[in-house]
Amino acid sequence: MTTTAAFTAEVVTKSIVQDVALPGGAGTMALITLDNGFDHTKPNTFGPQTIAGLQEVVDGLKARAEAGEIVAVGITGKPFIFAVGADLSGVPYVHERGQALEIAQAGHRAFSSIMDLPVPTFAFVNGAAMGGGVEIALACDYRTMSAGVPAIALPECFLGLVPGWGGCYLLPNLIGVEKALTVIIENPLNTNRVMKGVQAAELGMADALFESADFLEESLIWAGQVVKGEVTVERAPVDRDEAAWEAAVAKAKAFADGKTAGKSPAPYRALALVSAARTAERAAAFAAEDEALADLLMGDPLRAGLYSFDLVQKRAKRPAGAPDRSLARKVTKVGIVGAGLMASQLAMLFAQRLGVPVVMTDLDQERVDKGVAYVHGEIGKLRGKGRISQDKANFLTGLVTGATSKEGFADADFVIEAVFEEMSVKQQVFAEVEAVVAPTCVLATNTSSLSITEMASKLEHPERVVGFHFFNPVAIMPLLEIIPGEQTDDAALATAFATGKSLKKTTILVKDSPSFITNRLLGRFMGEYSKIVDEGTPVEVADAGVAGLAPMPPFVLMGLVGPAIALHNSETLHRAFGDRFYVSPTLKAMVAAKKPGYYLWDTGMPVPDPEVVAMAAVPEHPAVLTSDEVRERVLSVIAEEVAMMLDQGVAQAAQDIDLAMITGAGFQFWNGGITPLLDREGIAEKVTGHRFHKPGVASVPA
Repeated sequence: MTTTAAFTAEVVTKSIVQDVALPGGAGTMALITLDNGFDHTKPNTFGPQTIAGLQEVVDGLKARAEAGEIVAVGITGKPFIFAVGADLSGVPYVHERGQALEIAQAGHRAFSSIMDLPVPTFAFVNGAAMGGGVEIALACDYRTMSAGVPAIALPECFLGLVPGWGGCYLLPNLIGVEKALTVIIENPLNTNRVMKGVQAAELGMADALFESADFLEESLIWAGQVVKGEVTVERAPVDRDEAAWEAAVAKAKAFADGKTAGKSPAPYRALALVSAARTAERAAAFAAEDEALADLLMGDPLRAGLYSFDLVQKRAKRPAGAPDRSLARKVTKVGIVGAGLMASQLAMLFAQRLGVPVVMTDLDQERVDKGVAYVHGEIGKLRGKGRISQDKANFLTGLVTGATSKEGFADADFVIEAVFEEMSVKQQVFAEVEAVVAPTCVLATNTSSLSITEMASKLEHPERVVGFHFFNPVAIMPLLEIIPGEQTDDAALATAFATGKSLKKTTILVKDSPSFITNRLLGRFMGEYSKIVDEGTPVEVADAGVAGLAPMPPFVLMGLVGPAIALHNSETLHRAFGDRFYVSPTLKAMVAAKKPGYYLWDTGMPVPDPEVVAMAAVPEHPAVLTSDEVRERVLSVIAEEVAMMLDQGVAQAAQDIDLAMITGAGFQFWNGGITPLLDREGIAEKVTGHRFHKPGVASVPA
């Protein structure tokens, strides 16, 4: 199979050329606009046909430049989008390393031909730029950036790749090794953090920053001034001291070790390339990138990363098992019971995303005022950062009000409670709300573990109750677990899914069962980890065993969640499922002592709290495991729990468990969430007798 044949689904991005007279009489620029013919919802990408077309265009421009017809070449994107990198749709069908090498080399040839043009080249980064989109900009001599660009990133290590079309060589030689490693290693491994255009420009990735309203016009004026010599671009010198360069690489390696435990080769291949970039010639550096790409394109982590990408891009948009969206009722007003931090975050989200009135209630006016003030304060922060206009800020502020009475819910279409995690309290709250609202009003609960069916059991209309489980912080975490009770009707459920979509959340249908998907699996994971530590394995050994699964060490995660919440979840699961869910005596003691977590953070780095360490009972006969033994034991109990959850219908399929763990718990893309990893390491078959995915299916890692 040829490389092009593997990419049958490629949406070709055309390189459309027009001649532009540069202002000030500087001459004619050939301006390439990257455009795949769709609006911004389908971004420009670089597949084999796109790269071939770009190569043909650049070859033609070289001849024109040599003939004196043009004095410069510019590259920009369609509205709101520059380019978001390589088209990876055909990668699951690439079965030979030679095909992978051809993909790498074709990109380098095209981008190198831009670098070799005999006239100045300019990238006008007008919109989102990622991966190959950033690299084609790096291939140009000069770059301007729109202040409105929402996302700049080299996300390859997040997926299991390296920036392999020049990124590992060009970026450190442009902005310095330390800054480059932030973009290449740290940001991707921090759950794919992206920068805004202004941040990228501050790093030195752009030579000029212009406002979005007249970005192209200002960029062309600036380019004309550069061509005429009226503007001289000055860049900070790059420190090429070997010791300093390698110290930065070593620091980034330590970071990668903590995030991946060496289980994903991509960041280490990237580090080797960046290390060599200090002295390498371009041709040798690009050839090394080709070899790295060819290897990684054939590897399991990338296949798992693409599976994860497919989940969040496609399955997340069409939730399995959701009712027909036509059944959803319109939501014109929202009520929120509670005015604490979670409730206040919910109020902010509903007002901002739905643009409808939101009424918060609580037991006394002081709590209500505090909750409303929090929301108004967050709106003020957005205005202060220039993310919304003053008119928008005034509008949002006017939407959020508070009261001690629930009478304001009378005309609400959707009421969500965010009160204390106690069944009797929630049942009482819903009874009070039901006495006020219309029979069609959906009653949602943000419970993280309690039964939706039981919560609705004493109501006159239990059919309108639905679980609506957010993850903290609400504004950032994408996942929203939607849980019907036994009597929840399709209209209420459809309204919940439609509302979740309007809130821009990843919605997943979950069966009503203790702790649902994410917290149940995290509970099994954290419980087994705690048991291993309580039995005598040092924390640092246990951390090494589970590194690369969750985005942070378990006890760090527990500190973010809060020991009390972690204990409540583990006790709920223990009551429901018995001894396979371990409740740590150390965790109980920590909560009783009102400790915020296992670690102290006074220095900005986690240091075990000696008082918490002293709380742990030293076993008479410690069972000290190796990190490999920790990993196998933890993965084994996760595999067991996943199998049970699928058998019990808690999730629609293994894909939903992976989607939940990726978007709700930050599990790694390059692991495929969790189930492809369990298949790949043989744990699933060892524990359950079968794999969670059939091998050889293109959309699933083999």
